Amino acid sequence: MDNKLNADPAELAKFSDLAHRWWDPESEFRPLHQINPLRLSWIDGLAKLSGKQVLDIGCGGGILSDSMARQGATVTGIDLSVKALRVAQLHALEVGTPNLSFREISAEDMAREQPAAFDVVTCMEMLEHVPDPASVVKACSALVKPGGWVFFSTINRNPKSFLFAIVGAEYVLNLLPRGTHEYAKLIRPSELGSYCRAAALELQQTRGMAYNPLTRRYWLNDDTSVNYLLATRKPA
Repeated sequence: MDNKLNADPAELAKFSDLAHRWWDPESEFRPLHQINPLRLSWIDGLAKLSGKQVLDIGCGGGILSDSMARQGATVTGIDLSVKALRVAQLHALEVGTPNLSFREISAEDMAREQPAAFDVVTCMEMLEHVPDPASVVKACSALVKPGGWVFFSTINRNPKSFLFAIVGAEYVLNLLPRGTHEYAKLIRPSELGSYCRAAALELQQTRGMAYNPLTRRYWLNDDTSVNYLLATRKPA
């Protein structure tokens, strides 16, 4: 592994401390459980997961990894939180999810080890937690086969996202643990788009994600002002 990992030790510690709660749908990770069917349906609708080799970067406790494997993909989940990976592995064993494995390795190191090895690469809710998101995007591009798909989701940086994603979600509605997101690390769609272009990834689709606190329901829409998702492809 690199001596200089593209990871923030404080961020890793934060998620490690919560690792045992990943698979509790009423825990701090409830939003991830609620949005996972939306993410899975969107990814599968574009990339047709069945039979594909998939890499899930920043997989955490494996919520998305597990569901993609159950959709028929062969999935490798990678993360730098050992505790989260142990939880992911234990859950996969307990429920018997097929074709699913996990590794403690960075995206950059994985790219050097297995270039152009995957049909689909996902990097969801992860870029806003690393010091150098452009480096991760570049690694995603290196990891995917020509013609393959790379999916990102993250949070916009503007006054509305500060109000909704940080103040609202963490302090008012208690949807997420306080301190989950730092405003300065949030990424505008234009910034993520430029990282993708620099990494030779072509933008295919942009979606926003909305939440109604009264019905506790999430849905995808065209409003990228807070949470948003990007689908990109590497030219064949």
